[in-house]
Amino acid sequence: MRQLRYSVAASLDGYIAGPDGEFDWIVIDPEIDFAAMYAGFSGLVMGRRSYDVYVSTGGGEGPALPVYVYSRTLAEGERDGVTFARDAVTHVRGLKESTDGKPLWLWGGGELFRELAQAGLVDGIDVAVIPVVLGEGISLLPAPGPRLSLQLRGHRLYAATGTLFLEYDIRRV
Repeated sequence: MRQLRYSVAASLDGYIAGPDGEFDWIVIDPEIDFAAMYAGFSGLVMGRRSYDVYVSTGGGEGPALPVYVYSRTLAEGERDGVTFARDAVTHVRGLKESTDGKPLWLWGGGELFRELAQAGLVDGIDVAVIPVVLGEGISLLPAPGPRLSLQLRGHRLYAATGTLFLEYDIRRV
């Protein structure tokens, strides 16, 4: 069974975007190998607003991956190589049943993370903590969210930018 990992950049105060969805505060450290990061996943899972950001920024920087978008407003089906679905929990549960060894990347956003975490489908949280305090914005996990117990898997400091990358597995109790 594949894992689903929520891998995201966040401010020190826990926001994944500013109050208007802005992400200009995310510094890109020259040591981060985005192509290798993408190569470590078998597909991208995201909500509609994150998909809008994904498209506006030109998509991924690594190998082409299947993209799955969950939206209550967009029509279901496959268009331009992207699969659109309404029921994220059922669809992701099916994706996780694959025997492909690489995890799925929950690319965003916070509301989809909350929904999938409440359903017990998220296996890990990987956060690049960017050295900025936003004061407000879109939360990494919007309230009310589930309590998740975490086990540190790994960490790395990117000294050039001060970005701290933390990898956690979710402990099943």
